[in-house]
Amino acid sequence: MKTADPHETTFAAWLEEHGAILRQLSRVYAPEPADADELQQEMMVQLWRSVPRFAAQAKPSTWIYRVCLNTGLTWQRASRRREARVVPAPAPVDAAVSTDEDPADREEQGDLMERLMVAVRGLPSAQRSLIVLALDDLSYREIAEITGLTENHVGVALNRARKALAAKMEQISHEF
Repeated sequence: MKTADPHETTFAAWLEEHGAILRQLSRVYAPEPADADELQQEMMVQLWRSVPRFAAQAKPSTWIYRVCLNTGLTWQRASRRREARVVPAPAPVDAAVSTDEDPADREEQGDLMERLMVAVRGLPSAQRSLIVLALDDLSYREIAEITGLTENHVGVALNRARKALAAKMEQISHEF
C-alpha cells in the first residue's frame, strides 16, 4: 500500500480549506471568466510549487494569500498587453447574491456587487490587494504578514485605498 506524499497531502488540504481564496483573487485580477479560470489554475500551480518552501512560520492562509496575490499581480502585468487590445466586459457576480430575496432585490444586489468588482479592478494593484484582504475580514496584523508591510502602514494604506474605492464607486455609479 502506497503512503500519501506529504506534499500532495498538504496541497490537497490547502485547496480543500482555502480554495475560495484562489477563486476570489482570480476573479479580482482577471475580469473575464475564462481568464479567471486560467489564472486560478496558475495560482494552483504556484501554490503547488510553494509547498516545499512553506516553513509554517505563518498560518497556511497567510501563505496562500501571499502566493496567490503575487501570482495575480504577475498575471496582471503580463496581461496588460492583452487588455490593451480587447476591452473586457465586467464579470457577472452572481455567487454573492442571496436567493432568499425577491428578484428585484437580487438584481439590485448583483448590480452593486458588479460595480464593486469593477471599482476594485480599477484600483492600483497595491490598493486592490489591501481592499481584497480587508473584504475577507483579515486583521491588520494578518494583512501585514501577507503583504510585508507594518501594521501601521497597512492602516494608513488601507484608509487611502478605501477612499480611492469610494471615489471609484461614485464614478461608476454615475456611469450606470
